[in-house]
Amino acid sequence: MADGQAQTSIAQPNKKGRTQFIRSSLPYQILLYLNGWYFAFFFVCEILLFVFKGETLPYATNVLAAEVILLFLLAIVEALRLFFGKRGNLTEQIMGVLVCVFLSIATIFGVLFFLLWQTYVLRVEIILTAIQLFFIGMEIIFGIISIITFAKGAP
Repeated sequence: MADGQAQTSIAQPNKKGRTQFIRSSLPYQILLYLNGWYFAFFFVCEILLFVFKGETLPYATNVLAAEVILLFLLAIVEALRLFFGKRGNLTEQIMGVLVCVFLSIATIFGVLFFLLWQTYVLRVEIILTAIQLFFIGMEIIFGIISIITFAKGAP
């Protein structure tokens, strides 16, 4: 296709003899799947880094606990975002992908917190958050392309 997306446009006959085109995006689905596994890795690494930082670095009262709570909130938002993105893409529903794109904005701010605004930022966290931001950015791009594709093909 001209937009650089490997569009799955397979014609399949349905029960009434009409042809149905599959418009869900395979690259978008692959990105969502890989990001699910990467975020699990990111989450575990951040927990281990918080254990390391809690043992070796001085924190003000309750700051470490607040940062860990923010990590768990980020995990909840990320799980919801990935769920709506996968479901919206596979069912070719604009609303699911749109919710995923909007939740991506909240996720970006959460990841930016761990990159810029937490008390101590280690080099490994810079690398981990940069990869996560790359995934989210690519998913936003492919999500918008999917929304446009679904809107064009709507009856």
